[in-house]
Amino acid sequence: MPRFLRNLPDPALRLVIVAAVVIGTVVVVYRALPASFRDPDRNIQATIEREAGKPIRYAGATMCATCHEEQAAKKQAGYHRDISCETCHGPGEAHVESPGDVKPPAPRDRRFCPACHAFDPSRPMGFPQINPVTHNPMKACIECHNAHDPKPPTVPGECAACHAEIERTKSLSPHALLTCTTCHEVPEQHKITPRTVDASKPRGREFCGQCHSVESKVTGPPKVDLAEHQVKYVCWQCHYPHMPEVQR
Repeated sequence: MPRFLRNLPDPALRLVIVAAVVIGTVVVVYRALPASFRDPDRNIQATIEREAGKPIRYAGATMCATCHEEQAAKKQAGYHRDISCETCHGPGEAHVESPGDVKPPAPRDRRFCPACHAFDPSRPMGFPQINPVTHNPMKACIECHNAHDPKPPTVPGECAACHAEIERTKSLSPHALLTCTTCHEVPEQHKITPRTVDASKPRGREFCGQCHSVESKVTGPPKVDLAEHQVKYVCWQCHYPHMPEVQR
């Protein structure tokens, strides 16, 4: 054993031996790999050839628009503009090659649309969501919505139509009897394009103070002295407005 290794303390010596074994194993395994694994250019080329050899199944929305101009124009101006035609109609290459013999499917029942539009709390606020059991039961979606431009025939009459989870929480809180518009101003356009036009939210402590400050004439709600109570914070930074006894 070399002199410098004999002079090392036992822990350091063991570490050197383990490192040497690891490095040696890596070198042996690397040299044992096929050339295609060790050469990134050959690996990339092999992947390209493998993928290029697969049959073409999708035609692309541009090809669909060459024959279906009216539907393409309506979709481009509607809420489904970013969804490919083949998302709903399936692979279209065979239809492009032989339009008369191969017809792509067109979903007509209630099972397809809820894949995206059934309520899911993980989806972003403002994304159109429904409960398929209670929303126009037994009716096909296309009876009320044009699939290429699925604007609803009427805007929601209640906030709970889109904010059901919040409504359920509020219904069990001390704020259960407050209507949503007590605290929020809701422009009509918010009901049509909720992700581009927001409802207002209270921005200052004075708003909640209308009911909860010691100077408030409203009887019932708990009172605080706004001049002393957590003066650095807006109320909703500590209290969840739809269940205010829950503190963040």
